[in-house]
Amino acid sequence: MKTSLNRRSFLERAALTGAALSWGTSPGVSAEKAGTASTAASSRPAFPPGAWPIWDETEERALMDVLHSGKWGRTASGAAKVREFESAFGSRMKATHCVATSSGTTALLTALGALNIGPGDEVIIPPYTFVATFNAVTASYALPIFVDTDANTFQIDAKKIEAALTPATRLLLPVHIGGSTCDVDAIAALGKTRNIPLIEDGCQAPLAEWKGRPIGTFGIGGCFSFQASKNLTAGEGGAILTNDAAFADLCYDFHTPGGAKKSPSSGRGANYRMTEFQAGVLLAQFTRFEAQAKLRDENAAYLSSLLETIPGITPARLAHGNNRSGWHLYMFRYDKTKFAGLDRARFLQALSKEGISASSGYARLNTSAHVQAIAQNRHYVRLYGEKAMKTWLDRNQCPVNDSLTEEAVWFGQNRLLLPKSEIERCASVIRDLQKRAGELVRT
Repeated sequence: MKTSLNRRSFLERAALTGAALSWGTSPGVSAEKAGTASTAASSRPAFPPGAWPIWDETEERALMDVLHSGKWGRTASGAAKVREFESAFGSRMKATHCVATSSGTTALLTALGALNIGPGDEVIIPPYTFVATFNAVTASYALPIFVDTDANTFQIDAKKIEAALTPATRLLLPVHIGGSTCDVDAIAALGKTRNIPLIEDGCQAPLAEWKGRPIGTFGIGGCFSFQASKNLTAGEGGAILTNDAAFADLCYDFHTPGGAKKSPSSGRGANYRMTEFQAGVLLAQFTRFEAQAKLRDENAAYLSSLLETIPGITPARLAHGNNRSGWHLYMFRYDKTKFAGLDRARFLQALSKEGISASSGYARLNTSAHVQAIAQNRHYVRLYGEKAMKTWLDRNQCPVNDSLTEEAVWFGQNRLLLPKSEIERCASVIRDLQKRAGELVRT
């Protein structure tokens, strides 16, 4: 049975599965105001445990404020919500500049456009990531170069990047997957030594830290997403952080039609602006963001302490002991040999029967039909040549990642917002499944 889900469909399913447990009131919504499905539209909903997103009258008021202001876009005279969010998010992430965008993907597109990445350029990316990272590179007809994964952390293996560099390498684009950090010290140092810009794909990692410093400004900039499944969400939305004023201007000009003429034009641009509605919702979500993050931190640490005692379950390790994960995903490796040969698909089915939603995570992006199609894409063949594109297929072998995609299991960030008793139940169910694995294999 095929169990791989993309990140978005998995987290949407995870929210629905929470309803199978019991109905209750979400954080930030009082029992008095929660209401039921049959109450008037003005009452707040009663969220099932694990549901996402969580909202209350704060978000409702934010939307209505923008609606009644008549200033729905950031370029409207007197519009302030996008700028207010840029200031709040940039300040929290210790960045001097923030450019808000319509999505995480458009944040990546804007950053690459600002750097004028294009045909003939090679961009280093990991194979264990959402396809948007790849798409942001190919949108400019640059060539994505995959570097294998570190199985212990699920992050790009920084030690293998240098061997993948060529004179055509124009950008390092590592991903902080699942909200945890890659080895940004090593990658930033390599970029500096080789004079190659670094953009961090932090789309899953708001509030993540490397050695006590928020991610996003270890290179020239970092990109973030506020899509529906994200820990900070407005359904869609994105942002670019940077401490480089010139790069901030380039990003702003690229994401605005025709540019704002703050910086020299490359002749490229788009309309990737965030709306005032998105910014209003994000500012409302921001009011509970820190408390939710603290709860995820506590529950992730507790869950790891429980799962580490179960043979065959190996939680993803943080790349450095002083790191903080954003915990968009809780990831671990599943060794079926320690579960009497029970394959991962049946393990996930068994968890689901207990009301615990989990996913097998990403499939092999580098060998997917979508990725390999560019080897025959007429534009790529014209730009790089048929021989070069065949060589490109050979360059993108990632054996460690191949193994990881067969072992990985994910829990969504909303599971880490459940009560401590649910964290304990999750570990207890897995421990019980290990005891019953032989029986499950035979049935």
